[in-house]
Amino acid sequence: MSEVKTDLQPIQLTEGALRQLLRIKSEENIPDDHGLRVGVKGGGCTGFTYVLGFDVQKDGDTIYEINGMKVFMQKAHAIYLLGMEIDWLEGLNNRGFSFNNPNAKETCGCGTSFSA
Repeated sequence: MSEVKTDLQPIQLTEGALRQLLRIKSEENIPDDHGLRVGVKGGGCTGFTYVLGFDVQKDGDTIYEINGMKVFMQKAHAIYLLGMEIDWLEGLNNRGFSFNNPNAKETCGCGTSFSA
């Protein structure tokens, strides 16, 4: 198992995002050995889409503890996500997680796809 990094936080989770993630984890009975996987994958309108969900640790993961939440991230994804803020929006027009990524050169209208 990898060492958990508590001093380095490549991403930020707002209070609203953390509250929703904890609610989902509880409602879905996610086991304690699962952490929040944050990453990217090819696809979407502009090149990459975000990965956000609960998962088990995999080979090559770096483990972070961010606001008490265990977060798994592949090392290769960090260059695309460094400095990103994940928030939860609760409004008339938008409801869901939002990604504020300073590395994105272009984003799509839905906010879940970007180019770097």
